[in-house]
Amino acid sequence: MLPLGTPAPDFRLTEADGSTISLADFNESQGLVVAFISNHCPFVKHLRHRFGALADEYMPRGVSFVAIGSNDVENYPDDGPDKMKEEKEIAGYHFPYLYDETQMVAKAYRAACTPDFFVFDGEQKLAYRGQFDASRPGNEQPVTGADLRAAVDALLQGGRPAEGAAGARGDGRFPLSLVRRDGRAVGERDAQALEARRHRVDRPVRPRGLVNFVL
Repeated sequence: MLPLGTPAPDFRLTEADGSTISLADFNESQGLVVAFISNHCPFVKHLRHRFGALADEYMPRGVSFVAIGSNDVENYPDDGPDKMKEEKEIAGYHFPYLYDETQMVAKAYRAACTPDFFVFDGEQKLAYRGQFDASRPGNEQPVTGADLRAAVDALLQGGRPAEGAAGARGDGRFPLSLVRRDGRAVGERDAQALEARRHRVDRPVRPRGLVNFVL
């Protein structure tokens, strides 16, 4: 995963309405939240309305939000740009929802699952990477956005998110469907081993189902 303090990887992507958004468009922001999401993911659907509401709360305070969809549309047609425009309206996203067709942005951010949240400070350096909150479909915990909210509040107060918050990986979130250069699918065990090698973690995340990953 990206180390704390890493500058936000650059991007220039297309919005559902055809406009182009780049990282430079957020240079004047007090903070920037980048969320890798997808339309079909049940974990995103579980929190999407609360996420939209949280963004509405913080955008007037100078924090910018942007969502990015990077899933392989051949495997998940519902994650394509036409459906993204519809999802934006349903979820109440009043911020850009960008289509990462080449998946290069997801790879640059080392996004591994949906949802995956990154918070950058006013200098666009990584301050937090982790979950929205502890709620998951079926665990009966309320969707509050507590973890993401705490990270953003800390930045606005001139501090940093609590140590250990960045990199907290939700243990039930969907792995991103990223395609290999040769187009072949990779099984779950191979994807786990690859993720462990790439991020040098001792306990790799266990994705549910199969995942197409970049080798």
